[in-house]
Amino acid sequence: MLPDYPFATPPAGGETFSVAPGIHWLRMPLPFALNHINLWLLEDDDGWTIVDTGFALDAVKACWQTILSRLGTSERGGRIVRIIVTHFHPDHLGLAAWLQEQTGAPVCMTLGEYLTAHAVWHEIGGHGNQPMLRQFRAHGLDADRCAALERRSGNYNRGVPSLPTSYQRLFGGDELRIGKHRWQVRLGFGHSPEHAALYCRELGILISGDMLLPKISTNISVFAVTPRADSLNDFLNSIDRYRELPPETLVLPSHGLPFHGIENRVNALHAHHEERLQLLEDQCTSPRSAADLLMTLFARDLDTHQTMFAMGEAIAHLNRLEHAGRLLRSEDDNGLIRFVRRQDAASPAGKPAGH
Repeated sequence: MLPDYPFATPPAGGETFSVAPGIHWLRMPLPFALNHINLWLLEDDDGWTIVDTGFALDAVKACWQTILSRLGTSERGGRIVRIIVTHFHPDHLGLAAWLQEQTGAPVCMTLGEYLTAHAVWHEIGGHGNQPMLRQFRAHGLDADRCAALERRSGNYNRGVPSLPTSYQRLFGGDELRIGKHRWQVRLGFGHSPEHAALYCRELGILISGDMLLPKISTNISVFAVTPRADSLNDFLNSIDRYRELPPETLVLPSHGLPFHGIENRVNALHAHHEERLQLLEDQCTSPRSAADLLMTLFARDLDTHQTMFAMGEAIAHLNRLEHAGRLLRSEDDNGLIRFVRRQDAASPAGKPAGH
């Protein structure tokens, strides 16, 4: 069953649209194939709370300046009480420091997202382009595509030109009083280290960030700093916890349209990923690398930006199959990692990796 969409038309850039009492929808452009992000503005005591900030583009800054100017002339006034960032990705964190400078409001994030943002920005602690390239080479990505990815070095910093240097930490289970309502912080994993969604039982609203999207599956990647992570299992376990919410809950996602139908959407995501897992397992009758299997998962031409996400996603699915005992991992003398179906493990696959 498809999700139910109560609002068919998103707001234009620089405009807001009320989706519930005190909850306003904003939409900002992105410079990717996924060309938009939804942001949220919540009525707060003597002002407003912002949820997510957009990618650092001049067009997005102009939208914010229009909105902030309009808020300044409203009855509530233009004071920004706080800026909540769901996770460290540039379309969410990109303008947080800029908005903090513009408004004086504190930035609120989880520890995992705040520290990861700084590690990625400074390319330290196993984060950054070079560790990613070493991981992708080990998983079979060819020299030409690695070179194209290397030329994109610093892309995160272009989307996030500056970072907050102070913040208010969010914990899972925290209850935030925003205006007349209480919002519970609900942590999710697999898409990012410690993603914070917000749930208001009184209003029946879940601001899901990237954890629950209505039409596409959010990217699930394995990062070089945690090469054996079971990110897909982390993600699926996280979204399973949304099943406990009432069926009439309105989901406000970061991409796509607001929707009803959490249970059906969670079921559909499980089915989608199991189909992907089965496709990969069926292809691994002989040892295959993640790069060998990109066309199995993504039967289309991928640009450089998409290749980065596709490799992370392929590794995540292969790691899930290994953790589930459906595939065995091997590593040859050149450090090339391949996977083979367990019942076909007699095929030459190099020496076991980490077993």
